Amino acid sequence: MASFRELLAQTKAAIDETDPAGAQSRLDSGAVLLDVREADEFAQGAIDGSVHIARGMLESSIESRVADRGTELIVMCAGGARSAFAAKTLTEMGYTNVISMDGGFNRWKDEGRAWSTPTTLDPSQRARYARHLSLPEVGEAGQLKLLEAKILLLGAGGLGSPAALYLAAAGVGQLGVVDMDEVDPSNLQRQVMHNLDRVGDRKVDSAKKSIALLNPDCSVITHDVRLDASNVIDIITGYDVVIDGTDNFPTRYLLNDASVKLGIPVVHGSIFRFEGQVTVFDPLDGPTYRDMVPQPPPAEFAPNCAEAGVLGVLPGIIGSLQALEAIKIVLGFGEVLRGRLLTFDAADMSFREYRIDADPTNEVTTANRDRIVLADLDGVCAANLADHSSL
Repeated sequence: MASFRELLAQTKAAIDETDPAGAQSRLDSGAVLLDVREADEFAQGAIDGSVHIARGMLESSIESRVADRGTELIVMCAGGARSAFAAKTLTEMGYTNVISMDGGFNRWKDEGRAWSTPTTLDPSQRARYARHLSLPEVGEAGQLKLLEAKILLLGAGGLGSPAALYLAAAGVGQLGVVDMDEVDPSNLQRQVMHNLDRVGDRKVDSAKKSIALLNPDCSVITHDVRLDASNVIDIITGYDVVIDGTDNFPTRYLLNDASVKLGIPVVHGSIFRFEGQVTVFDPLDGPTYRDMVPQPPPAEFAPNCAEAGVLGVLPGIIGSLQALEAIKIVLGFGEVLRGRLLTFDAADMSFREYRIDADPTNEVTTANRDRIVLADLDGVCAANLADHSSL
């Protein structure tokens, strides 16, 4: 029966090792540092850019965090023992370029190399987001991304209500809410962020109260204004994602042009009677709203919900999908609906997907972003570009 020292010696003989100086050189050349210490150790100090997976979670989590088995991995623990065993396990799992750092973080720090105290979740946050932490695709790093994220919701109505509530519940750190309306009894059939006690209140105020009651980690910035060309840049600047819950074409075109100018992705959603649709317009990596709808339809073909009606649960489905896409954008996880229009028909419970291609005649693009001139588009929905004739 082998002792721990004997097992460690056998393991070290079977793997590759390097000292902190060698590890630094490899990291500078693009290697990935894998920190296998426990969460409390990591919280006390870590090397910037490291991937943290506690040793006990290594086998179940590594494939989702480092998918390419050819990636050069420098494995580190506190002193070099756990990292040696981890390196051997990774080799057995098919990772072909794994090196353990002898001396670990303690030696790295003793040699005066750079490290910092990372931002970590406190105990109450670990309890609140436990189901996220159990997902290797999210984990603590992903939850911290959500807590640092800023997402703007255009509209606190049918689509904005479920989107805001699920984003707040997920731990998005800051939500902006734009709406200039007040809560009306007719809203309560579908706008689940509001209630009878708030009829007559401003919607942004009602939204802020609901979000605060759901998750104090989420701060809310309210914009009780009509979005127009004079304020759109100031309002959307600084947000990572915009969720479009608007219900009119002029605002959608204005938002599109501003988002292209700033390079901010927009999660678009719309509903009509029993049907809804969702897509992502990312001006840096995909088609935009003007590619999908170059010109607005005549007014008689675009009635709003008040005129055409809407099944109350439908915006809950579409708004939740918008929240999901926004979370995926923040996390950098999964296949986002860029260039893909997902439609839903509640009557026959069916989803369909359509491809959206870039329109070669569309001049409101990232390449022309410095020449985009924002204008209120009521009745005028053509592209507005400075020096238009030179394009």
